[in-house]
Formats: sequence, C-alpha cells, structure tokens
Amino acid sequence: MAATKVQRHRAIARLIAGAELHSQHELQRELAAQGIRTTQATLSRDLAELGVLKGAGGYRLQDGTPEPSGDALDALARRLLAGVEQAGNLVVLHTPPGQASALAVQLDRSSMRGVVGTIAGDDCVFVATRTASNAKELVRRLTVAASPARRKATA
Repeated sequence: MAATKVQRHRAIARLIAGAELHSQHELQRELAAQGIRTTQATLSRDLAELGVLKGAGGYRLQDGTPEPSGDALDALARRLLAGVEQAGNLVVLHTPPGQASALAVQLDRSSMRGVVGTIAGDDCVFVATRTASNAKELVRRLTVAASPARRKATA
C-alpha cells in the first residue's frame, strides 16, 4: 500500500529527528525499511515542503518555535541569507550550500506581495516579482531581516 503524503511527511520528520541522515539516498533507504517507497523526486519535494535544512550534521527540521505571522520569513533570512541582488523584477538570494530550498519554500509560504514564484538551487534562490518596485521592497525587507543588528537582537 502506498503511503499518503501526510504519512510520508510524518515518517520523514521522525527519521530526521531521530537519526543523523546525510543524503536523500540514506533517507529513502530508511523510509523503505518502514515500508514507505518513494522516488527521489517525491522525496526532494517532501523535504522542501517540510522546510528541511541540510548542514554538516545532516538533515534537520527547522526550529519548530511558533513565530508571529510574517516573521517566519524574516527569522529564516536572519539565519540563512548570505547575500541579496536585484536585477529588474528579479531578486537573487544567496545562502550557504544546501539551504536555498528552505528559504524558497518559506518565501513561497509567506504570500509576500508581488512575489510570483521562486526557483531554488543548492545555494541560490531566483525570485520573480511582478514589478521592479516589488523586487526592491523584497530586497529591503530581507536585507533588514538579515542585518547583523537584528541577528544580535534576536540571539
């Protein structure tokens, strides 16, 4: 019997919380051991939807601390944003390796005004906005959120 998306997400969260997993292949193998068979493409989407982060210690779930609406994007930008560039109505966000997807997912969830969509690579997110002024506002917001003063104030 095929696992539902909710069942997969719960299993992924349990596995990541309980073991140090460093690759999608390892995670896929652990899921299979629990009777959950999935493709790499589906697993990749699941990880992005869950906002799973990947670092030197393997996969980890984002901090589950509830944050006021609209602040989750700022908090993630504070932790992950390494650089921001604007080119017309496009914004390029730079992150540490393996972190772009988490930032893109949070940006998609934020329903920020003027954001049409995102594309994430390993360490870079391309954000399409409706207008150059929407892009400028996004750059301003994320730059303020990621500023060193904000990092110290929230640490």
